[in-house]
Amino acid sequence: MAKDLTEVQLLTELEPVVEANLNRHLRMRKDWNPHDYIPWSDGKNFYALGGQDWDPEQSKLSEVAQTAMVQNLLTEDNLPSYHREIAMNFSLDGAWGQWVNRWTAEENRHGIALRDYLTVTRAIDPVELEELRVEQMTRGFSPGQNQQGEDKLFARSLFDSVIYVTFQELATRVSHRNTGKACSEPVADQLLQRVSADENLHMIFYRDVSEAGFDIAPDQAMYSLHHVLRNFKMPGYTVPDFRRKAVVIAVGGVYDPRIHLDDVVLPVLKKWRIFEREDFTGEAARMRDDLGVLMEELEETCEKFETAKQRRLEREAKMAEKRNAKKSVSV
Repeated sequence: MAKDLTEVQLLTELEPVVEANLNRHLRMRKDWNPHDYIPWSDGKNFYALGGQDWDPEQSKLSEVAQTAMVQNLLTEDNLPSYHREIAMNFSLDGAWGQWVNRWTAEENRHGIALRDYLTVTRAIDPVELEELRVEQMTRGFSPGQNQQGEDKLFARSLFDSVIYVTFQELATRVSHRNTGKACSEPVADQLLQRVSADENLHMIFYRDVSEAGFDIAPDQAMYSLHHVLRNFKMPGYTVPDFRRKAVVIAVGGVYDPRIHLDDVVLPVLKKWRIFEREDFTGEAARMRDDLGVLMEELEETCEKFETAKQRRLEREAKMAEKRNAKKSVSV
């Protein structure tokens, strides 16, 4: 069995790949301006400047759209933590450092644009949003922050980071795109299409660097892949009241277990040929087999979710029926 490479060796081995993918990214990316996607003519002053403070009746977005937009924005707000994580694991030298800073600059646009849109259109309570932003950023984020001992240290490795971000960027792209559709509002949809396009290019970078990692050190990469998928959480899980919001978003079809499996996990595993490769040995080979078991478990989760979702929708429909009946009687 080949000896594991050190983090420094991996950084050195992968730097030419990072440089090539950075250059490709710079050719493919399209710069855009957040202010171009904000309906400024809809804006008006708040109370502090002699205007009117927010009222729930001013929002034109559904509960699902509001919840998803806020969740997406609060996830983007933790950018300082994400920058710190990848800077520590990728380094700020050479092509790695150029990518870290470029990625951070592009990601920063997303939070700017989403917050401006939500505030100008009065789609959500701006006071509550600011309170949530402060709370979310105070909590910070690290993929291993809820783990202890050796497991936490493992979660801060180069491979753990680049593989985790591959899935996370793709999941974020899907979530933003589906949120745009859920808004049923053309400006929001256009804005989130633009954000999703950024996330897609970021995903491609991390996916292809990870793929090169599997060729350089397959067993090490498999350790990280197994660890990431067995413990996967979206960065937004630190948002206050996350569980309730995740249910609203899932039932609303923005991001649910089926989307996670079919549109995020399986496409990446297929691209990396995880179940076709024959270069995993020992414990890494066992972990690859366990990923097959995990796929079956995720499929079961999808089926259970669909059943629970259907029951929830039926209950909500009956409750709406009763409310409408009461209104008819009172009229």
